[in-house]
Amino acid sequence: MNIAIYSAFFSPETLTYIKTVIEYLETHHHTIVLVDRLKKHLGEDQERYSYFDDNEILKSNIDFLFSIGGDGTLLRSVTVVRNSEIPIFGINTGRMGFLTSLHRDVLAEGLDLFFNGKYTFIDRSLLEVSTKIPVSALEEIGFALNEVSINRKNTTSMLSIDAELDGKHLTTYWSDGLIVSTPTGSTGYSLSSGGPIVSPNSSCWILNPIAPHNINMRPLIIPDSTEIKITVNGRDKTHLLSLDSRILTLENGNDIYLKKAPFSIQTVQLEGAFFFDTLREKLFWGQDSRNTQ
Repeated sequence: MNIAIYSAFFSPETLTYIKTVIEYLETHHHTIVLVDRLKKHLGEDQERYSYFDDNEILKSNIDFLFSIGGDGTLLRSVTVVRNSEIPIFGINTGRMGFLTSLHRDVLAEGLDLFFNGKYTFIDRSLLEVSTKIPVSALEEIGFALNEVSINRKNTTSMLSIDAELDGKHLTTYWSDGLIVSTPTGSTGYSLSSGGPIVSPNSSCWILNPIAPHNINMRPLIIPDSTEIKITVNGRDKTHLLSLDSRILTLENGNDIYLKKAPFSIQTVQLEGAFFFDTLREKLFWGQDSRNTQ
């Protein structure tokens, strides 16, 4: 197989696991291409490998991208996969590891399962983002796997966030911000803000206001076929727009348009892994002393 290896952060611990994965792949005669920022961490071995630029889309001859790190690394790895249809295999060396399939403590066993075909794919939808007045950063990478969020900038005053669904007025949120989450992102920022947990293969978006002034404002689940228009106003002239880990500043009044992206991302789920098992393990979901009696 042709395997690309991506990582966003190169702590000594993460580098140890990256080198372990490289050694495994070489032993089993797979072709490897590494993210270019890894080169300087390989010392004398750096000339042995081929590299790819993480500002560009991976070439179509790659069979899988191995994302080595935490959930943040996997989210960043989406920018090099984009619409190439290359599946992402997440190897967790971080803390939460909710999106990743393989934990570092069982690395060799998990790689054996993977290369023996003991896995399935999870198809994950993305949000596509554009604005009335074009923004170059959005034209280049205008999509999000977890969520799109709107937040205050340089002010303690609330924002006025007007939302339309398919051209019809929904409401005006008076709040610190608004999260529009995918099913994948339902266990991230949206969950921390009181949003519901949604199975990743669901066909929906979650609109979740951040600290709304009106106590009746609650998270809303809508079909992912819905097109959303958002207009932001406030005492400051700008606000923050976040797409997963990418943050930019927008002028108030520059309408934001959200819809389902024309492509999805496939992630690998090893045999024996299950979304609801992950909820219990990572979020201690349903943990109750009565359940052990």
